[in-house]
Amino acid sequence: MGLFEGKKGLIIGVANDHSIAWAIAEKIMAEGGECGFTHLPDRADDERQRNRKRVEKLTSQHANAKFLVPLDVQNDENIKQVMQQTGETFGKIDFLLHSVAFADRDDLNRDTVETSREGFKLAMDISAYSLLAVTNAAREILTDHSAVCTMTYFGGEKAVPGYNVMGICKAALDACVRYLAYDLGPKGIRVNAVSAGPVKTLAGRAAGVEEMLQMYEHMAPLARNITHQEVGNAGAYLLSDLSDGITGEILHVDGGYNVMGSPGRLLDQIKK
Repeated sequence: MGLFEGKKGLIIGVANDHSIAWAIAEKIMAEGGECGFTHLPDRADDERQRNRKRVEKLTSQHANAKFLVPLDVQNDENIKQVMQQTGETFGKIDFLLHSVAFADRDDLNRDTVETSREGFKLAMDISAYSLLAVTNAAREILTDHSAVCTMTYFGGEKAVPGYNVMGICKAALDACVRYLAYDLGPKGIRVNAVSAGPVKTLAGRAAGVEEMLQMYEHMAPLARNITHQEVGNAGAYLLSDLSDGITGEILHVDGGYNVMGSPGRLLDQIKK
């Protein structure tokens, strides 16, 4: 019997096969869980529906992928519609995965102090507030023994040059996790986050992941980078019954990078 046998939930944030959300969903489905999926809305004038087709190519291969619908996390009515469809398909759900973040590339590429006002509001709305919005809308369909998980990054805890405004958004997201954990705790709903080290994703490319991969390999105690599968396992753990009793936590999956107080073995490379 699989870890998620009889469990049902909603996966928000799969963009393609490199998405961390997809790695988590694959693990859940492999363990018997049933998942509904959302995708980024396609523009009305885009007949190719590229966003939908990228995700549909993945979900169509899994019997435990039960539906795929567009979701604009800035649209409360759309969020409500997605939760209604989720309820109609599953009744109650046991887990909710939020893996959504965005900042305008122009703002990401400039110093944080130069972030535009509109860019700040956009990034914060999509990357942090959306967790509050989707969790609030899902409350009626979340079981009294369910779990919510989101994706964060170390740049919300410490200054990471190049991560810029997104680091501020992740700091806000981390705070959202703690306050949601408190609000929903009496219902038995747990809220946690996975803080993944750099992996190759669409979002990662925008944040300069190639340079980060080299740095983590030299600095992390494990002296290597993490894999999509490792993050997938960690996310599934936080959404499963194995993590009962854990809420409001940030689980670092980064080879131990976050514990370092010095460049560690990277100094050996500098000395050369």
